[in-house]
Amino acid sequence: MVILGIILLVIGFLTGLSILWTIGIILLVIGAILWVLGALGHAVGGRRHYW
Repeated sequence: MVILGIILLVIGFLTGLSILWTIGIILLVIGAILWVLGALGHAVGGRRHYW
């Protein structure tokens, strides 16, 4: 999810489409939160680790 967010940020920046930029930021933030929760040992979505 983090990688997809970064890809959308780059595409949105290069093409000037603000919707891709916004979706990329949202995915990047959600992916980072899930990554941190998984790294702290909290079960995320029924899984112990989130990759």
